[in-house]
Amino acid sequence: MKAVWYERTGPAREVLQFGEVPTPTPGRGQVLIRIHASGVNPSDAGMRAGPAPMAYPRIIPNSDGAGVVEAVGPETPDRWLGRRVWFYNGQRNGRAFGSAAEYIELDADLVTPLPEAVSFAEGATLGIPCMTAHRSLFVAGPVQGRTVLVTGGAGAVGLYAVQLAKWAGATVIATASSEAKAARARAAGADLVVDYRREDVAARVRDFTAGTGVDHVVDVDFGGNLPVTLACVKGNGSIAFYATKGEPRPLVPAGDLMRLNLNIHGVYLPVSPHEARRRAQADILQWISTGARILPVAGRHALANCAAAHEQVESGTKAGTVVVEPLAS
Repeated sequence: MKAVWYERTGPAREVLQFGEVPTPTPGRGQVLIRIHASGVNPSDAGMRAGPAPMAYPRIIPNSDGAGVVEAVGPETPDRWLGRRVWFYNGQRNGRAFGSAAEYIELDADLVTPLPEAVSFAEGATLGIPCMTAHRSLFVAGPVQGRTVLVTGGAGAVGLYAVQLAKWAGATVIATASSEAKAARARAAGADLVVDYRREDVAARVRDFTAGTGVDHVVDVDFGGNLPVTLACVKGNGSIAFYATKGEPRPLVPAGDLMRLNLNIHGVYLPVSPHEARRRAQADILQWISTGARILPVAGRHALANCAAAHEQVESGTKAGTVVVEPLAS
């Protein structure tokens, strides 16, 4: 099969190679997927760029994607054959070969049916961003009838968190850094969007909630946002964060957290509980089957041009997920 791989870290155009590698065979409990679209996440580009050491001598990048099941391994139900699917964690802990290829073999647990109404490119945007959004949203319990704050509500994870929260019956406040991003968050269903560069987020949140604050926060930057977040969340509330790049080692005011009786959850999808990931897959399938969804594709590239896809992700200007399409190569 045709694939893209790297054997050392560095700039995309210097280290990514395109050529032929052996087509995988599905093992016990696995499916073989003919990939139609491969999603490129910032973490995929980050692992390829380094400077962290490579976990394997050769890596096929990209973790998410969508395609059609062409074969099944032993003890895998035949019902998977011929099904359109989306998948996640293709290249993560314990796996060197991801979705920047024509085929991938994966445990059936990592695979979810893709409705006919959803394109392969749209399906490739789900994976890690949408699964992370689901875990971050529901890790502290149901959100129906509650008020949720989503920081970075126009980002890859944030946009899905806004949509899933509305689907689940929550009132949603989102933050954004520009009017264009605010418009995306509003289109996703946010009831209030606050420009955190120009407005006092805590004041707007308190005004909107009649002074009570929010029940739960889905946070894109725990350390960088902590002072504002603590001013927004109500007592006995919760915060779930999936990144902390603004301040990797924040000084946490333990007394304030204690007096608010807050629950703090760090979210890292690959080691999230199996039952939580299965629930996320089921909920996401139900949600994308409703028709009320925004699955943003920020760019489409042929497999042979995977370096350009990684560069688009690294540019920081994308609005959605960049996809690589092996069938277009």
